[in-house]
Order: sequence, then structure tokens, then C-alpha cells
Amino acid sequence: MNYAILDIGKTNKKIVIYDEELNQVDSVYESIPTISFEELEVENTLEIESWFYKNLKVLSARYNIRSLSISAHGATCACIDKEGELSVPVVAYTNEVPEEFHEEFYKELGSSDTLQQETGTAQVKPLINLAKLIYFMKKRFPLEYERTDKILMYPQYFAYRLTGCVSADYTYTGCHTYLWDFKKWKWSAVAEKLGLIPKLPENVQNPGDVLGKISSAIAERCGLSTDTIVTVGLHDSNSSLIPYLINGEKDFILNSTGTWCVVMHPSEEYSFTEEEIGKTVFFNISARQELVKTAIFMGGLEFETYMTQLQNLNNTDDFPDFNREIVQSAIDNTDFIIPGVVRGAGQFPDSMPGVYAGETYYSLSEINEGRFPEFFSNFIYAHAVLNLSLAVQSAVALERVSFSKGTPIYIEGGFRRNDVYKKLLASMYPDSPVYTTNIEEASSFGAALSAKAAYENIELEELSEFVNIDMKLVNPEKLENLQIYRESFLKKII
Repeated sequence: MNYAILDIGKTNKKIVIYDEELNQVDSVYESIPTISFEELEVENTLEIESWFYKNLKVLSARYNIRSLSISAHGATCACIDKEGELSVPVVAYTNEVPEEFHEEFYKELGSSDTLQQETGTAQVKPLINLAKLIYFMKKRFPLEYERTDKILMYPQYFAYRLTGCVSADYTYTGCHTYLWDFKKWKWSAVAEKLGLIPKLPENVQNPGDVLGKISSAIAERCGLSTDTIVTVGLHDSNSSLIPYLINGEKDFILNSTGTWCVVMHPSEEYSFTEEEIGKTVFFNISARQELVKTAIFMGGLEFETYMTQLQNLNNTDDFPDFNREIVQSAIDNTDFIIPGVVRGAGQFPDSMPGVYAGETYYSLSEINEGRFPEFFSNFIYAHAVLNLSLAVQSAVALERVSFSKGTPIYIEGGFRRNDVYKKLLASMYPDSPVYTTNIEEASSFGAALSAKAAYENIELEELSEFVNIDMKLVNPEKLENLQIYRESFLKKII
């Protein structure tokens, strides 16, 4: 018997197959980017769905798939009409909108600071706050929106296509949407003011609840049994958190690194400090309905942006290992790579992206046009400066999710292979253990745990024996003036 996971990343779409012992036995991947529609970028849902069905049919011939779960990237929803078809294109959250649009939203629905306190949601541009995305769709497609019967979060849209059942789950509903009131534990005043309550699913469920069985039409198309169950589905970041939640560690912080670096700290208290208001700090809801204080920044995108420039300039595709002498020289000099590749997203929403070489500033646009700081020609040194920037941003994010001395930090995702980054982060917190972890396809594995729990009708905690996280301790290095560098870095931003 097998479990199939539909893992919908922003770029890569996957189907991952697990056996009864939750070993990954097969997978298929496809890059399905957005498409253009009336000068907007929209998700290519027809292509995604077609690809899923085609590959499920191939995989169902090899495996006895009996339970299916869906993990999806955030900030995306689908408006469907009474026939269950899309009434409005699935607009991508990456579409830029004028600043006046944001101002209009907050004027009508409440200040960003007030909404952050009520809904646990920080302002993240361009359209990463789901209520703001819906507000945009209402204005951009008014006639089409009028036909909307239900609004489904992204994983629940695909679950609906498989089963015909409408649902919502806590992990997606509570993830920077403005739609959930964390204090009253119900749909928010924003959802009410936007007239969304009749269109949103009445009941918000646990992501591992059984939504229903696949429809006979889908069963025939994909070669699956009509007894195949489908779970409600969940947000991918929260899915990747599941293995750590059931692994027995009481207090930890997961630093999940990718295009977005997502720093998550399961917490008992719902609160923001004054300094956190207005920053990209918010609350998630875990698969077990626990609060998860979260801070994000686009670390992977920043790394890729500058590494592409550095590798092209120096005609190399290397990723240097840690070199203490070079890293120390980068700390001692006054060279900084300032965040903000995507303005308004991250721990420094007002930061202007660019590079300081001493006191000389190079904007990112200048760098993209070929005007480089001199130190960019020293590849290993520039790589160290880039990772110093990422480590400082990570440290700020850690502290904004209520990090305390001694709390273990787990690094998963792409940066766990970045020798310079992980040693810098460990060196910033010598009194707290920093580990890299080995979970491959973390969001898929979390969803597989959810699928198995649903199929066997048991709690997630009962599956702890299937979670084997290989943790490797990252030893801190003796680096001088690291705190001074951090303070100087922050002054350049502020």
C-alpha cells in the first residue's frame, strides 16, 4: 500500500510516492511556471492539473495508492463558480501593484499595524497577503468575481478537483492571510468587511482530516481505486514542520531555507513586541493547531541573484567551503551586501538593495547593468560577504520569533549545504546548538505523515517511530568582531 503526495511548489510541481514505512520510493517533477493573462502573471492550473492526472495514472500502475495528500505554496487561492470551475484566473502573488493600492486596502480595512495584531499577519508585498490578493481580484475582474460561489485555498482547490468536497485548513488559513482572527479563533473582520464569509468554507479543518474519496471520474482517469482517500491538505512550510513537532523536541526553531527562508518557532503565547510590529513577523498555525511564530525573508532569492553575478563575473560555478582567514577578513573590512532584492518583503521592508564597498554604494540596478564593486572580482571573498548578509538577516529573524539562549536551531533546505552560511550562523550563537538536518523533500514527507495518519485514523504523534532526523552539529568558529560587523551592517540599512 502506498501514499501519494502532490507537492505544489511555486516553480516545481512534484508527485512523491511513499511506502507503508514512509520510505520514499518514487517521484516525478515538472517545472510549470506562471503564464501571462491580460498583462498579469497567473498560475497555470490547467497545466498543473493535467500533469498531475497524467503522472498519477503512470504511478498508479506501479503502486497501490490508497491515500493522497496535497502540500502547496502559500498566498494563492482559487475562486470557483457553482459548477466548480474557475470564475477568476488564479492570480500569482508576485504581480506588482501600485503603492496606492496598498494604501487603499489599509484605509478601507484597517491599518497594517492593527491588522498584524488582530490577524497575526504582517504586510508582505506584492500580493502575498491573501486578503489583499482577493481584494485585487475583485477590482481587476469584477464581472468574473460576481460569478464566484466559493473561494478555496490552493491545496484545497486541488483537493476539491479530486473529490468535489469543499474545505479549508488551519495551516493555510492562518498563514499571513489577514483572514483569520487569532484571538477569536474564527474568520476575521477583514473577511467580513470584504464580504467573503459566504464564499469561504464554513468549517476550518485539521489538514490531516479525511476530506473524502476521489470521484469516480478521477479514479477512472488516473487508474485509482474509488476507495482512495484524500486529506484536506496543507501549507508547505507547515508541512515541513510536522516531522520536528512529533520528534519529541519541546523547544526548537526550524530555519527552513529556500527561495524564502522561513524561521519557525512553535510558541504558546500569541504576542508581538513593539519592535516586531511593522516587520515581517507573523503567526502560523501548525498541523496540530499550535501557534508558530514566524519570520521570513527571501534569502534564497538574494543568494541566487548575487551568486549568478559573481559566478558569471569570475567564470566559475564553484560554491566555496568555509575559509576562516577569508571570512575573518570580510568581517574586518567594511563591505556589505544590503538586502531587499524584492522590496517590501523580508525583515527590512524599507531596505534599498545594493552593495557597500567601504563607503561607496552600488545599487542593485547598477550591479545588474554591469557596474561592480572591486571586491566582486575576488570570488571567495565576495561569497563570504554575501553569506555574512544572509547570516545577519537570519539572526534578526531568529530573534524576532522569540529565540532564547540554548534553544536548538535546525537548518534544513538548500543552505544546509552552504558551509560558510551555517558556520557563520553557529558562530553568532555559540551557546545554542545549531544542526543541519537530512530530511529530503521535507514538505512532501510532512504531508505523507498526514496521509498515513488519516488512512490509519490515528494521531500524528503515533507516527514518531517513522521520523528519523539525522542531525549534524555545526561547530562555531572563533571569529572576532562578528557582533561589530552585525551592528555596522544594520546601521547601513537603518
